[in-house]
Amino acid sequence: MANTLIFGHKNPDTDTICSAIAYAELKRALGEDVEAVRLGEVNNETQYALDQFNQSAPRMVENVSDEVDQVILVDHNERQQSAEDLDRVKVLEVIDHHRIANFETAEPLFYRAEPVGCTATILNKLYKEHKVEIKKEIAGLMLSGVISDTLLFKSPTCTDQDVEAAKELAEIADVDSEKYGLEMLKSGADLSDKSAKELITIDAKEFDMNGNKVEIAQVNTVDIDDVLALRNEIEPVIEKTVEEKGLKLFVLLITDILNNDSVVLAVGEAEEKVAKAFDVTLDNKTATLKGVVSRKKQVIPNLQKVF
Repeated sequence: MANTLIFGHKNPDTDTICSAIAYAELKRALGEDVEAVRLGEVNNETQYALDQFNQSAPRMVENVSDEVDQVILVDHNERQQSAEDLDRVKVLEVIDHHRIANFETAEPLFYRAEPVGCTATILNKLYKEHKVEIKKEIAGLMLSGVISDTLLFKSPTCTDQDVEAAKELAEIADVDSEKYGLEMLKSGADLSDKSAKELITIDAKEFDMNGNKVEIAQVNTVDIDDVLALRNEIEPVIEKTVEEKGLKLFVLLITDILNNDSVVLAVGEAEEKVAKAFDVTLDNKTATLKGVVSRKKQVIPNLQKVF
């Protein structure tokens, strides 16, 4: 058994899973005893990437302290998004591209956080800095993470660094990033086999906003109406989640990956905060958010301000 586990956030997305695998690969190349694991189920998009590059998903764990005394976090830092028993292990490193919140350690650590669109973009730099060659299949997974987090370079979170990293990784992986990326995103947008519960947890993160518990879930689709047609099933599940977790607000962001717009569904005591945050009028708890596709850069900061 490895003495250090590497993992990303709960309800893992493609960047989380692929970055954990890629960083574990780099660490092992440097002689360290590590293992990539995950804190949740693998979604369709991520499974598509794993299958394309003949990789297995990391095993799932619930209590990391049952296995190790030390861990490395990728693609997250906020306490509520991590392992439930994170306080019982030592965090050695964090590699992330999100805001820093609700995070502290008893001892110094290696912390690499950069304002780029994807954790894999940072890992691409780390491979170069350590002069370790990226294997073809690992490059493919890292490219998948960049494509996923930047919505094929269309998200406002995408930087020139992400575009350059993707170009380098696509060359190593020997794929056409545009063609492969669109197919990967479409595979993730196939929601036909998802239950209402799965739809609101595929990519959900909880945030502390000035003492208020807010959960923001995002669903990518090629047809927003397909998701809204399931609203009578989805909304009761959201309401139950709000009650069970004591949330002030649950935001479901339904994003059209082809047209780069979203519809928001707001549920909870503070639902009008959404109207104020985006200067829109909620019609039966929903509103169209033109040009909004990024939870990290367009949704969280706006809600943080109004809270």
